[in-house]
Amino acid sequence: MRRVSERPPVGVVLGSHMVPDRIVRTARRAEELGFGELWFSEDCFFAGAFAGLAAALAATDDVPVGLGVASAVTRHPALLAMECATLSRLHPGRFRPGVGLGVPYWLQQMGLMPRSPLGAVRECVDSLRRLLSGEQLSAEGLFTFERVELTHLPEEELPIFLGMVGPKGLELAGSIADGSVLSVLAGVDYVRWARERIAAGAAAAGRTSAPHQVATYVLYSVDADGAAAREAVRSATAFYLEAMPDNALSDVYGIQPQLQELLAAGTLADELPAAWVEDLAVAGDPDEVARKIRGLLDAGSDSVCLWLFPLDRSEEVLELTAREVLPRL
Repeated sequence: MRRVSERPPVGVVLGSHMVPDRIVRTARRAEELGFGELWFSEDCFFAGAFAGLAAALAATDDVPVGLGVASAVTRHPALLAMECATLSRLHPGRFRPGVGLGVPYWLQQMGLMPRSPLGAVRECVDSLRRLLSGEQLSAEGLFTFERVELTHLPEEELPIFLGMVGPKGLELAGSIADGSVLSVLAGVDYVRWARERIAAGAAAAGRTSAPHQVATYVLYSVDADGAAAREAVRSATAFYLEAMPDNALSDVYGIQPQLQELLAAGTLADELPAAWVEDLAVAGDPDEVARKIRGLLDAGSDSVCLWLFPLDRSEEVLELTAREVLPRL
């Protein structure tokens, strides 16, 4: 088995749309095939992150596994810190926690949309870092703490990633986080733009010497028939454009007016332009997807993390990627 240092800058995304009983075997096989890292997404009402992370970490030996990302407001930061510390103690050196706001529509469904989204993320990360370092917290803000401290501390300093989309969020990531998780639908131009915003935030905070790792999620499918691969990610592309209809991902890509027209007409799923799938997902034959992955790496991604489609053939896609795509990189 390859060691971590020899692994390529290509990871696999677990969780969310993946049926939970596939998580263990997908994680184990991805490590065996030499993928560089695993990330567990937590979209609301799909698969729970910490149960899935624990299962994936226990099923593998040395591949890093990241949480990308937990919402800052769906769990109290004290509980988030407790879970992160536990996973770190159980699997030293392998767990990477990530925090973000979450999709606003889903937060609104639960009545959890904060008055200050960036303030909530900042306060969550600050509280998380202080608790993980052993500090006792007493504070009254967006979150309340009264003499809260962890009993079982991690034995290492955990790198904290942020999952942000807009310019202010990315600048916040540069100023307070060790890395960023970029959302699906992040095209090449967006990755370059995000890197600029992260760098601006880091410079403003005087953190220019600290490395900032960027993991970019992609909706992914590979097939000898490139058209079939693109069709496999079409509905997921439409789903996320609808779930996140007004943000920097589509704005930087330059499709915001047309996207709003399709959403208003209720025809996005049926009339999704083929160019959007081509540019915002990584799908095609092995040569095509290798070229697209390389483009995202050249644009500033430290790793490209594959969300495998079609869902019912995810293991086949994983095997084909290891056999035909990784060697091309």
